[in-house]
Amino acid sequence: MTEASGKQLLHLVIGGELSGLASIEFKDLNAVDIVGVYPNYKAAYDVWKQKAQMTVDDAQTRYFIVHLHKLLDPAEDAL
Repeated sequence: MTEASGKQLLHLVIGGELSGLASIEFKDLNAVDIVGVYPNYKAAYDVWKQKAQMTVDDAQTRYFIVHLHKLLDPAEDAL
């Protein structure tokens, strides 16, 4: 099933300052901004875009969308 069929597909939006431009490693894990969990990609994307635009002048601060539904049920992707 897909998001169009109404199935809940959880997504997490997180961000923070990275240790370097070429890595995806946070400089300080205690300062990671856990924005929230959203029921679908569209909702997560809208929040991600807003947070990313707020930090556009800081090249080392990045926000990410984590597909929690893929971590919670990895067998579903194999179908």
